[in-house]
Amino acid sequence: MTRPLADELTRTRLEDGAESDPFAHDAKRGKIAKPKRKRTVTDEKILEVQDLHVTFRTYGGTVQAVRGVTFDLFKGETLAIVGESGCGKSVTSNAIMGLIQQPPGKITSKGVRFKSKDLTKLSKKEMRKIQGVDISMIFQDPMTALNPTLTIGEQLTEGVKQHKNLSGAEAKKRAVEMLDLVGIPNPEERLKQYPHQFSGGMRQRIVIAIALICEPELLIADEPTTALDVTIQAQILDLFEEIQAKTGVSIILITHDLGVVAKIADRIAVMYAGKVVETGTKREIFYTANHPYTRGLLNSVPRLDLKEEELVPIDGTPPDLFSPPAGCPFAPRCPFAMEVCARVYPEPTHLSATQKVDCWLQDERAKKLIQDGAFAH
Repeated sequence: MTRPLADELTRTRLEDGAESDPFAHDAKRGKIAKPKRKRTVTDEKILEVQDLHVTFRTYGGTVQAVRGVTFDLFKGETLAIVGESGCGKSVTSNAIMGLIQQPPGKITSKGVRFKSKDLTKLSKKEMRKIQGVDISMIFQDPMTALNPTLTIGEQLTEGVKQHKNLSGAEAKKRAVEMLDLVGIPNPEERLKQYPHQFSGGMRQRIVIAIALICEPELLIADEPTTALDVTIQAQILDLFEEIQAKTGVSIILITHDLGVVAKIADRIAVMYAGKVVETGTKREIFYTANHPYTRGLLNSVPRLDLKEEELVPIDGTPPDLFSPPAGCPFAPRCPFAMEVCARVYPEPTHLSATQKVDCWLQDERAKKLIQDGAFAH
């Protein structure tokens, strides 16, 4: 994780005198830093994902990339989906956007509902009316996301002319407004330029402008700061906050960087081996994480308040998703694993109205089985 965002994570933990132990359950814990932006998160669900599975057929077998993912997103909210590379974050977002090629991919679910409309039941033609209009996506590499042979103006106006039935002059005016919104100076002149004439940070701002020009209600940002210089990353995150305050757009943020999460997320879903193993508010995940994998992620992050403490890596490797285990996929790497963990995948345990975890350590039934001698610790 980059230094400025590591600093952000440390500030999040230390705000108002919070203790150094992020897992202590203490009523006197300090408050997490409040976001600078003023915006409203309503109780209206804009997206509901229920039991989403995504598999890919290959010559070596079938990869179970996403296995029963469930989460929701509220209007005006930022949900961060975090986890290590290969855990299924990007596949989940691509499935929501309808970008999984079938075959070799296959999507099954109990519903991916955007404003009560099940996206998995739509035809390709119906889905194209939603892509880039109601739901937009920002990809992690701004250079490959832009067409090098077209001007920025051509790329900005193409979608809005098609989907909003605007004239050329109206589309150009809208494009100028969007470049101004994302902080690009002299927008009318910059419309005539090509992607290679912009810096990496400016290209990412342009990609954001393209994603927002049709005024979507949901924005999916897949590792939006990964390809950027460390000095630019914080500026892009500030831009997300400003845009959300002005437009009220809901955001799904795909990232492996907890510093990014600490800065802009409202809630967090932690993914491991194709499953969401823990969800909660930002405060709940950073201060009262209950899944051993979530704790492992937090323990592996550099902290400025504990300069003498060594980083604690997570031993072992993720499971083979060609043949995932029947039980908890983290069990072989978990220092607290019980016999039951390897046998049966735990059902979600609700710890609060907003936090739930898939872990036998939090399940009262497992505690009773241990007491009865059915399973060994």
